[in-house]
Amino acid sequence: MASSKLKALIVQHEEPTPPGLLGEWLDRHHAEVDILRIDLDEVVPDPREFQLIAYLGSEFAAFDDSVPYVQRESELIRQAAKHDVPMLGLCFGGQLMARALGGESFRSERPEIGWLRVRTKDAELISEGPWFEWHFDSFTLPPGAKLLADTGVGPQAYVIGRSLGLQFHPEVTPEIVDVWIRGYRDAAGGDDVGVDLDALLQETARRAPAVRLATMKLFDRFLEKVARVSATSNSIDGASHT
Repeated sequence: MASSKLKALIVQHEEPTPPGLLGEWLDRHHAEVDILRIDLDEVVPDPREFQLIAYLGSEFAAFDDSVPYVQRESELIRQAAKHDVPMLGLCFGGQLMARALGGESFRSERPEIGWLRVRTKDAELISEGPWFEWHFDSFTLPPGAKLLADTGVGPQAYVIGRSLGLQFHPEVTPEIVDVWIRGYRDAAGGDDVGVDLDALLQETARRAPAVRLATMKLFDRFLEKVARVSATSNSIDGASHT
């Protein structure tokens, strides 16, 4: 008998950027999950083996072709799009999805670090937040993409086909933010950024219960409205999305 579980692939880029609440959400749906550490494993699976592929954040830039995995991950994205496999991109993942599908990624005029609200065009799918931001780069939308949310810095959410790209980090937990603060304090806490990282960690802990609820709702709506994949079966609704 064929498995009735949702089968998902998570592409992780380094140890400090784990799935966090994305993993918890997939567990809630009893999904079968494979994790590809693309920084360690050069073998990339066939995207057609999965009903959902998620790309996590990274300390590197999506426009930096000197990063060994950028090109092979970009090819995975293009192949998944070719075969209509739903994708979810988180921060770096959303930037690389945009670039691989025809947009551009570049250093933004200023970083966004902290709990920030977005200007949403579809509050049922993307609430205004605040959402956790930790990035120095931005991107342009690929051809055919629809902007769902932005800030003064750039796009924050877009849909292309049955895939969703995000600039923010709905997956973060206080534990993940603590690791980032300890590991990247010099970059994120410099005078040119001006973020009180200790206060940010306290705010993250305070917001954690509400963030978990908002994130689960976002991922559920993505699965239902954008990916159109059943979380409890292998069926995929191919009806057009409006």
